[in-house]
Amino acid sequence: MQIIDPRLLLILRHPAAFSLRTLRSFQRNQGLLLAGAVAYYALLSIVPMLILIVIALSHVISEADLLLTLGRYLDWVVPGQASAIVQELAHFLDHRQVIGWVLLLTMLFSSSLAFTVLESAMSIIFLHRVVQRRRRWLISALIPYAYILCLGLGLLLVTLMTGSLQALGDEQLELLGHDWSLGRPANALLYLLGFVGEVAVLTSIYMVMPVGRLSLKHALFGAVVAACLWEGSRRLLVWYFTTLSQIGLVYGSLTTAIAVLLSLELAATLLLLGGQVIAEFERLPNQAQKLQHV
Repeated sequence: MQIIDPRLLLILRHPAAFSLRTLRSFQRNQGLLLAGAVAYYALLSIVPMLILIVIALSHVISEADLLLTLGRYLDWVVPGQASAIVQELAHFLDHRQVIGWVLLLTMLFSSSLAFTVLESAMSIIFLHRVVQRRRRWLISALIPYAYILCLGLGLLLVTLMTGSLQALGDEQLELLGHDWSLGRPANALLYLLGFVGEVAVLTSIYMVMPVGRLSLKHALFGAVVAACLWEGSRRLLVWYFTTLSQIGLVYGSLTTAIAVLLSLELAATLLLLGGQVIAEFERLPNQAQKLQHV
């Protein structure tokens, strides 16, 4: 009984060759162009989607708590620009009475665009699956709205947990005659909650968006790698925007939109690159000899 996947052994023997093949395939698939498309539609979708989610959840939890949680975790997706998005959400919610059925349906459609384009991008990355098996159009049409529903439920759960952890951080623990603040452990748990949520979303994308079934182990590995890469990248983005960037002088009032778009494009690039790694791993049995000679 073989415990270790032979494809993994092959990668460990030739890591540079596998990385080079992955980058070549990513370039051949126009990965940067695909990432740009995903980022553009994500920019169009993010505000309408969040408005719909907050309006729906405001019947269960207060808007202030929802916006506070969104501000905390939006900073993971658009580092340094979360407050601007939350302000726009709050401004729109103050005038929610203007929402009619036409605007509601328009926002619902706009919210689904990012997931639709992401599925199309994944179909190019995983072209070998599409050739063998195609997905029914009805399933593709329902996937974006299923994701919106799941993100809404996830926000509800995270808001409840965040409120509990923040209340815990305000507590003092008396031990051995000393008072110990629980603020740091609570902040560490909040960070861990965000990271676990990020990995969960990425894992679901790698398992659901491409046609066919993917091993949970492979999807989870790709998600952890992508999440770790994004952690380093988003910190670099914050440092760049706050120290070196002259983006405010160049784009003026468009600064927030451009900064969000750049963040989303970098995130989409890492997401699709993670998918390309999984796709190359799946094709290894047919390309083992080529890999050894790269």
